[in-house]
Amino acid sequence: MATDTLKSTAGAGGAGGIRRLLLDNGALTALIGLVIVMSALSGDFLTADNFLNIGVQAAVTAILAFGVTFVIVSAGIDLSVGSVAALSATVLAWSATSAGVPVAIAVLLAIATGLAAGLVNGVLISYGKLPPFIATLAMLSVGRGLSLVISQGSPIAVPDSVSHLGDTLGGWLPVPVLVMVVMGLVTAFVLGRTYIGRSMYAIGGNEEAARLSGLRVKKQKLAIYALSGLFAALAGIVLAARLSSAQPQAANGYELDAIAAVVIGGASLAGGTGKASGTLIGALILAVLRNGLNLLSVSAFWQQVVIGVVIALAVLLDTVRRKAGATPVAAGTPAPGGRKKQAATYVLAAVVAAAVVGAMSFLHGGSSSTTPKVGLSLSTLNNPFFVQIKTGAQAEAKKLGVDLTVTDAQNDASQQANQLQNFTSSGLGAIVVNPVDSDAAGPAVRAANKAGVPVVGVDRGVNKAKTAALVASDNVEGGKLGAKALAEKLGGKGKIVILQGLAGTSASRERGAGFAQGLKAYPGIQVVAKQPADFDRTKGLDVMTNLLQAHPDVQGVFAENDEMALGAIKALGSKAGTSVQVVGFDGEPDGLAAVKAGTLYASVAQQPTQLGRIAVDNALRAAEGKKVQETVKVPVKVVTQQNVAGFSG
Repeated sequence: MATDTLKSTAGAGGAGGIRRLLLDNGALTALIGLVIVMSALSGDFLTADNFLNIGVQAAVTAILAFGVTFVIVSAGIDLSVGSVAALSATVLAWSATSAGVPVAIAVLLAIATGLAAGLVNGVLISYGKLPPFIATLAMLSVGRGLSLVISQGSPIAVPDSVSHLGDTLGGWLPVPVLVMVVMGLVTAFVLGRTYIGRSMYAIGGNEEAARLSGLRVKKQKLAIYALSGLFAALAGIVLAARLSSAQPQAANGYELDAIAAVVIGGASLAGGTGKASGTLIGALILAVLRNGLNLLSVSAFWQQVVIGVVIALAVLLDTVRRKAGATPVAAGTPAPGGRKKQAATYVLAAVVAAAVVGAMSFLHGGSSSTTPKVGLSLSTLNNPFFVQIKTGAQAEAKKLGVDLTVTDAQNDASQQANQLQNFTSSGLGAIVVNPVDSDAAGPAVRAANKAGVPVVGVDRGVNKAKTAALVASDNVEGGKLGAKALAEKLGGKGKIVILQGLAGTSASRERGAGFAQGLKAYPGIQVVAKQPADFDRTKGLDVMTNLLQAHPDVQGVFAENDEMALGAIKALGSKAGTSVQVVGFDGEPDGLAAVKAGTLYASVAQQPTQLGRIAVDNALRAAEGKKVQETVKVPVKVVTQQNVAGFSG
């Protein structure tokens, strides 16, 4: 490996020295700049509670990213860490509950699961000669699939002793933050003080040269990917503790966040460079960005755009700073000036951060607003039903003079927990939550309870926490009505298929359970297939197309939402509404249009706009200390071609 040689530059002291220091620490500079911007834009950002929130929200991504750092330093890639985290958490929860294994052994089994997954990746890459991208992509699918198989698609509650890992020490220090710091120190030690750490840099710098130098590259890669799997397992345990449950769909897409954190922190995808402190800073940048955008009420759709742009800019900044004269560092060697210079850098950063905190606190000190503020966290906005809830909520907020902040959890229970934490710490009068999962939302809602912020559930309830009100339709009853409508249309006999929603969601479980109960009254109806299509129209089309190959004589379809029903109609073509009857759920605009056209026989229609309006009204009443009903039921009804003209959601 070649070592870059520095040329002395003029102006090493004074302003030039500060400039050099900033250039040499591009990620840290970006983090400080981001904190300054968010502090200036939001008076809710600079609070101790919010900084702890940021630490908690960065923890899982950072732990995953520490493991990925080993892989990227060695010029590899690991796309499986999110799925391995979910699988490890599922093994822990299943072992400790269904299998009756002692918690300590269950934790060891979870860690062993992560190690095993990492070793399989290493074997495929080192001995199977598969490219790391392909091998870990395969493990991504295998890990997620096994997680769903073990859990049967439903979240599994973890024992209380595990849940305590998501609590705080001394009433203020979150345990996930402590775990993150410990794992960061372990990563720094492995990279800087161990034989395998030096091997990672050597392999990443030039694998062939490393092999010719006597390194057993294949065995080293086994250890590297095993470490990545181990860190993924630990991240999964921390995530399950935060959510008090193992979610089979947890950490979906987190592998991309982990890779982004490593690259933002200064590592190169070409290998040979990277350090633990840079990875931690990268994870904090992502957490600060998401936290700040939530507090600033930035549209959930624009948040994705902004985060993508910032990731690109952060990497571009790193490239520019290197060309501008940042100090190059030989792979695996300490920076010139040693630890004293690094310590001085962090001290300077702390001083700057403290100065910013003081200045911004003074700036926002006298500001106050009498406008009531309410936060709305929706499970997803990638579904017209929930978009209608948002529309109804916004209309009611405008009518009542409420400042409404809407966030999109993207069907990620962990992301929703972060959003609820942000709402709690930003001094909102009330929170409305449509949980991704009723159990997983519990810890964050309990934190809101403790802070005295009333919470209203909409469409789905929250378990093991107090809500001022629940505004919802009855999904189980809706499933029963769907079964009755389809069975009677078929004359009480026939073959049907069921398109199931996103595995692990309460809506899918409840609608499916209600439909099964309703079918008991019609023994002539035979369910020939059940397949998940994830509440998605495109997947509904693909799954229905495949099912028609195996069951061309099917006579009915029940889809757990209208989006999947519309996809099924597309697959059925001319059969829809003639030889095959389709029943959906939700009563969304496109679904109602299909009912009117006759291609969709019926939709079990909720009234999502009314759900949103009533939820905001109850949230405001709760914030003002007024009495509200604990349960507000918005009725569902079967909408067919005969009554669709008079129905409005």
